Amino acid sequence: MTQDAEPTLAVDGGTAYRTMPFPARTPFGDAEIELVTQAIRSQNLFGLGGKMVSEFEKRFCSLYGAKHAVASTSGTAAIHIAIGAVNPEPGDEIITAPITDGGTIVPILYQNAIPVFADIDNSYNMAPKNVESKTTNRTKAILVVHLFGNPCDMDAMVDIAQRHKVALIEDCSQAHMTEYKGRLLGTIGDFGCFSLQQSKHMTTGDGGVTITSRSDLSERMMLFRDKGWTRKPGWGARSYAFLAPNYRMTELQGAVGIAQTEKVMEVVSARNRLGSLLTCSLQGVPGIEPAPVTEGGKHSYWAYPLRILDWPARCFAESLSAEGIPANPGYIGEPIFLCMEALASRTTFGNSHHPLDGCHGGRVPEYSKGMCPQTEEELSRLVVIGISESMSEEDIRDMAGAIRKVAARLPKG
Repeated sequence: MTQDAEPTLAVDGGTAYRTMPFPARTPFGDAEIELVTQAIRSQNLFGLGGKMVSEFEKRFCSLYGAKHAVASTSGTAAIHIAIGAVNPEPGDEIITAPITDGGTIVPILYQNAIPVFADIDNSYNMAPKNVESKTTNRTKAILVVHLFGNPCDMDAMVDIAQRHKVALIEDCSQAHMTEYKGRLLGTIGDFGCFSLQQSKHMTTGDGGVTITSRSDLSERMMLFRDKGWTRKPGWGARSYAFLAPNYRMTELQGAVGIAQTEKVMEVVSARNRLGSLLTCSLQGVPGIEPAPVTEGGKHSYWAYPLRILDWPARCFAESLSAEGIPANPGYIGEPIFLCMEALASRTTFGNSHHPLDGCHGGRVPEYSKGMCPQTEEELSRLVVIGISESMSEEDIRDMAGAIRKVAARLPKG
């Protein structure tokens, strides 16, 4: 359909630009069914005693050229494992992104560290200069988030981390098999953390993986996943090396993960092609800016962000949704330190403010509006559209056509 065929916006009673639903994503197939069946028939679904999880870890290492991989229960767990390996002192600080999921923040708090938020630039990722300005003598790590599948400026982040002698952790939950200057995200910092939740480029329904090539920290990673249990052979006195949770992946997830490692490159390639087509199709549309791509990077489009300049983002999203293109304004709505109550009110464990109360000599943070002004501005202009490897180029052209229609017909203001 073309814009001229229906000049009236669907939200005003006109005919929607697209009336057919987009194809459902179908990440699982016969390979997953066969491997899960093998796992069940083995009569053992315990990951540390089976074959599937260990094989999945080997294959994930091979995908990324990493020396070590630890599979776990979620992307949150994957990040917690990395922070647990870094082993911050209570009250130490970890600099991270203000636009992210709570799963990035929970591991910081659970390790008694202080989340410190760096403002973003127009890539939707942390601005290196702001990261630099937030470093102190209590900074233990920088936790970058490659939002929507767009790489951070990793040259700058590596430089900052090395000069300040702090760990660099990559949250690649939305950026599987994503390139930055010829290298894969997750292999540039000290740790790469991946979510395998249902919406991700590769999925086991839920699950996570942490990779590193730092052999000095790999054993602590593996132990941190398993309560710090050293698991000496045979029965007898147990040894738990340090305090840690239980994040063990099961053989069912491992089986699915094995099959997914064979698909993820094709998935990312398709999303990159479709996302790039949408960007190309939106060039020159007044009042909007297509998804940014960091210089030297390739976007993997976990989702497609639109910057809306001439209309309220909510109004544009509602109009676009009415045209048959599901769209959401603002992504998480407010910076994570305002929409996550544990930060906004600094109420964490019970009624306490620990570790945000300065009891270990750390800072007493105040998370408030205006702290990351660029983040607030970008969220107010952001509309997010779903994109999937199951879509066709014609689906993408419909997206672009509907966006053009709304941009042409929606009153500005």
